[in-house]
Amino acid sequence: MRDSDNTFVKFADIQKTYDGETLVVKNLNLDIARGEFLTMLGPSGSGKTTTLMMLAGFEVPTQGNILLEGRSIQNVPPHKRDIGMVFQNYALFPHMTVEENLAFPLKVRKLGRAEIEGRIKRALDLVRLGAHGKRRPSQLSGGQQQRVALARALVFDPRLVLMDEPLGALDKQLREQMQLEIRRIHEDLGVTVVYVTHDQSEALTMSDRIAVFNDGVIQQIAAPVELYERPQNAFVAQFIGENNRLLGKVIAMSGGSCKVDVPGAGNVQALAINIEAVGSSTVLSLRPERVKLNPAPGSLPNVFSANVAEVIYLGDHVRARVCVCGQDDFVIKLPNSESVVQLEPGAAITVGWKVEDCRALEVS
Repeated sequence: MRDSDNTFVKFADIQKTYDGETLVVKNLNLDIARGEFLTMLGPSGSGKTTTLMMLAGFEVPTQGNILLEGRSIQNVPPHKRDIGMVFQNYALFPHMTVEENLAFPLKVRKLGRAEIEGRIKRALDLVRLGAHGKRRPSQLSGGQQQRVALARALVFDPRLVLMDEPLGALDKQLREQMQLEIRRIHEDLGVTVVYVTHDQSEALTMSDRIAVFNDGVIQQIAAPVELYERPQNAFVAQFIGENNRLLGKVIAMSGGSCKVDVPGAGNVQALAINIEAVGSSTVLSLRPERVKLNPAPGSLPNVFSANVAEVIYLGDHVRARVCVCGQDDFVIKLPNSESVVQLEPGAAITVGWKVEDCRALEVS
């Protein structure tokens, strides 16, 4: 949790239901720090967008309170919350030029002409569209339109910027460019950003912290590195990045580690995460890039014979699907090298991994 003096947005015991029976958001407590880039990440129906809409004022919590800078905004209408919004569909006025689109929120706030012109210039320069002010949205590419939408959300100096799947309509290359652009703008301005996406790579690239939602509950909230390297439950491990799963039963525990009996494999040594006792069912989580190919004898505690089922060449790395530990969909990712490129389906290999790279988690 962040220092309470630096808390900018606070969700306190928030619940939301649409039908009076099913909770879309359940007992949400979340503090967002001033200047933070927080991403709400999760599958469709997990509650992330509903949470964002409650913060924006387009949805009303069934229970609980939302505070902005220490003051409740429950009864403050959306247009008076001083919040900038960026949507996936851009929501630009097609009959207006870029400059007119940016002027709109400033005229609503009754700013003078000179100040409006100055703010528009600064906002367009910020998103690197200074020469496009006279064009209409139809004369811009998708990436340029999204930059205009971002500029319009920032032009009136909002206290908070909310982004709901803003890059979902862009192709892969444009999306990756815009991720870095939004990150740069956030660092330049220091504005607080709450971002919603279902794209885990997007969340990892852009965020200070990520709140992983599932079934209306935050499963884990942490910095990207912490979330990827140290997931606290099986859902987070599976949702963030690629992940190998091995089901088994804990047969021994010692300190922070445990020994797990995996059918078809025998004993596997792993870190014990949220494991209650010997006899507990568990799912082992192991990232494909942590698996070693043909490790030297005695160099690793977990070593198993495997057969290569499929090899996919991806340029800088090779992705191999192997049959091991009773699983035929176990994946390893290996940096491109001469020995790796020569891997072929049907080859007999050994694979291994460290105890600290294999996490024994609760079965979800």
